[in-house]
Amino acid sequence: MTHRIYYTDAYTTEFTSTIVERSEDGTRVYLRESAFYPTSGGQPHDLGTIAGIEVTDVVDEEERVAHVLARPLVDVAGDVRGTIDWARRFDHMQQHTGQHLLSAVFEDLFGFKTISVHFGPESATLDLDAEIVTRKQMLVAEERANAIVAEARPVTVSFEDAATATGLRKASDRTGTLRIVTIADADRSACGGTHVRSTAEIGVVLVRGLEKIRQATRVEFLCGQRALRRARRDYETLISIAGALSASIDEAAGLVGAQAERLKESESARKKLAQELAVYRMRERYDAAPPNANGIRVVVIRDAASADELRALAQAALNLPRAVVIGALSNPISVLLAASDDSGINAGQLLKERLTAAGGRGGGGSRLAQGSAPDTAALERIVADLVNAFG
Repeated sequence: MTHRIYYTDAYTTEFTSTIVERSEDGTRVYLRESAFYPTSGGQPHDLGTIAGIEVTDVVDEEERVAHVLARPLVDVAGDVRGTIDWARRFDHMQQHTGQHLLSAVFEDLFGFKTISVHFGPESATLDLDAEIVTRKQMLVAEERANAIVAEARPVTVSFEDAATATGLRKASDRTGTLRIVTIADADRSACGGTHVRSTAEIGVVLVRGLEKIRQATRVEFLCGQRALRRARRDYETLISIAGALSASIDEAAGLVGAQAERLKESESARKKLAQELAVYRMRERYDAAPPNANGIRVVVIRDAASADELRALAQAALNLPRAVVIGALSNPISVLLAASDDSGINAGQLLKERLTAAGGRGGGGSRLAQGSAPDTAALERIVADLVNAFG
């Protein structure tokens, strides 16, 4: 069994311990006692060194902790020196204690219970059992959490019997002794993670956003130096946007909103003009195409700039009498067939037969169908076959 130093002292960064076992290749080491935190409860593992060799992973194996090394630890017996990457450890302590605080605040203010947590390399998240969390509620919770940070409330660790432990934010299904982390007058949670000694050490709590996840809401947050770095990056982005607009940061949001609305209006006008142009171009091609023996005019289009343009031209043809459009694109390799109501042609059926024969895929309705061909040669065969079908 590994004695876990971090259970009682998360601030230990250097320790000496005895090797009790190692793997045959020397890259997996077990110590009598260890300050290295293994990945557990959503919190990532510590990094550092053992006997000067980098620790790349720390694995919780229930009764003991495995230390995975970057290279074999050989020819070393007895005691070894372990060193914890303190910057990473303290960052995790800030995020984890901050999560406890935020979870307690959301539950205390709004009755939202935390159902899961995740600590990532850039930010952390907690999932609340609420389908809707408003932005106002998010900001109120953030303000309350930071007020408790400013109060420098003590964060303590105790070991209590599961049968008699009371006041826990979330009931534990464990038996025996529980490790309980308490934020004074705010939270009591059974937890095996590393935590700071005072809410002041959490630093600023920054809630960045909300995301609907099935029947729950995911809250993204950052604490301490991580929050400060993220806020700085966000601020630099705002400065860049404001500079591009020749405006102040306070004016930027309004200007971006106004430009977005103008862009939306411009795009709507562009689409309308594109449709009108498609009607004109299609009429020109239709008039230039001689009718076949059945009075059907077949227009073959190979010069469309995009699938959207080709589809717009085909849609314009559907309003013309006894019209058929055969369109082909080389990128992506695709084909389109459109037929007006009075043509007597089922575009979907006709094109699907050709696509299936050529190893392609696709289909559509009786008026308009499209699909993809496996290669350019197959595309050419399909187009030629369709052209011949209309004589």
